[in-house]
Parts: sequence; C-alpha cells; structure tokens
Amino acid sequence: MKKKRSAGRVILYGILCLYAVITLIPFLWALSSSFKPLSEIVSGAITFIPENFTFDNYRQIFIEEELFPRWMFNSVFIATVGTGLNIIFNSMAGYALARLTFPGKKGLFIIILAVLMIPAQVTMIPNYLILREFGWLNSYQGMIVPSMINATFIFMMRQFFVNFPKELEEAAAIDGLSRIGTFFKVVLPLAKPALAAQAIFVFMGFWNDFMRPLIIMTDSSMYTLPLGLNTFKGQFVSYWNYIMAASMVFTLPVLVIYAFFNKYFIKGLSLTGGK
Repeated sequence: MKKKRSAGRVILYGILCLYAVITLIPFLWALSSSFKPLSEIVSGAITFIPENFTFDNYRQIFIEEELFPRWMFNSVFIATVGTGLNIIFNSMAGYALARLTFPGKKGLFIIILAVLMIPAQVTMIPNYLILREFGWLNSYQGMIVPSMINATFIFMMRQFFVNFPKELEEAAAIDGLSRIGTFFKVVLPLAKPALAAQAIFVFMGFWNDFMRPLIIMTDSSMYTLPLGLNTFKGQFVSYWNYIMAASMVFTLPVLVIYAFFNKYFIKGLSLTGGK
C-alpha cells in the first residue's frame, strides 16, 4: 500500500511540475522579450535569453510615454478603492443576511442569487446610460461606484458568517458591544481568510478589467493600464517590446497582493475564541 501511495504521489507531483512549467513558459518568454528590441521579437526565433539586452523598452514606457505613470495611478487608485469598498459592503451585507432578521430577508437573498445568473454583458448598456445621466462618464466614480458591491462575494461572506460561532457574538454582547461594534471588533478580524480571498479576486477583477474602462473612459489621461497597453498596438504595426515591458509592470501589483494575503489561506482560521 505504501509503495502504491508513493508511486501515486510521484505521478501527481510529476503532473503538477509539468503543469507549472507549461504555465511559466509564456511568462518567462514575456519577461525575456521585455528586454529585447522589436526586431529580435518579430524575427520568429523563440529565445529566452535576449541577444541584444536593453532597458530601452522600460525607459520608453516610463519616460517617453508621458501618460503611462498616469495610467498606472488610475489602475492602482480604482482597484484599491474599489477593493476596499467591496470588502466593507459585501461583508456587511453577508453578515446581515446571515445574522439579522428583517422583513423580506429571504426574498432579498433570492434576488442576490438571481443576480449571479445574469451575464455582465447584459448590464453594460444600462450601466452606461445611467452613468451618462449622472454625468459620471470619464470619471473615477463611474468606474468604482457601480462595482463597489458584488453579489458573488455577498453570497460567499453570507455562507462564511452562517458558520461563524454565535458564542463569540454573545460574549461580545455581554461585554457591552453593540451589533455594529461586535461586527467590526470581533467578527471581521476573525474573518481574515475570507476577506483575503475576497480582496484578491476583487482586486484582480478591477485590475484586469478592460471592457468597462473602454466604455466609460474617453480621455486618454483617464485610461487604466489594460486600456493603455492597447495603445501600443496599431493597425499596421504593434510594438510588442513595449507591450511586454508594460505587461511586466502590470503584473507586479497582483503578485504583491497575492504574496501579502497568501499567508491567510495557509494559516486558516481559528474559531476557538482564544483570541
């Protein structure tokens, strides 16, 4: 039995290693190409070590392309503020659905589940028309406000809080904490794993979003990075060296966010009340 388990683990690890290599190859090629001139990239030779190593691509996007720092600021600002608002409002809504009793609670929960079945493409035109009436086109609030809550993560947080031990909340109430105080001082700090998962997915959603900025933003100075990267691609020529360099810069914040929150996935959540 032990030999069979060992053989199974070897096969499993082999498959995982192969998958990791297949996943890393495009990233490594993009990283390598970010240090190549355009002529070497379009030559057709697939090499991971640049023959003509250069930093000109990064110098071009940061110095010559004056709007690139602004595009990066726009993406960071929208993703950070949007993620923070999602964490607060989705968690509060999930907690209310899990713990509070109020008229129409079940109906509201059913509506939230129904919203999960509606494709985002269906709401693009209505969202655009509403933002136009508010005068929020080509603005930060036009990108953030319509997406500051998410039905998927309201449902996720609701399921998390349903299994949260009521004893901790009762103990907090005995100590004199209000419902709001209990939520922010007891429940939310113990929900770090769920909040971390939500933060990563929401941040990536804002960070990688291309379609909404394309519809809402018309001024090039208000572009986000995904929309800005598209400007390096022309009808007759595409500057893949600049695109690869910008893509590497574009990837860094996501890696930092994942590295920061990953420990909460590994650590898990202790609900013994010891804290």
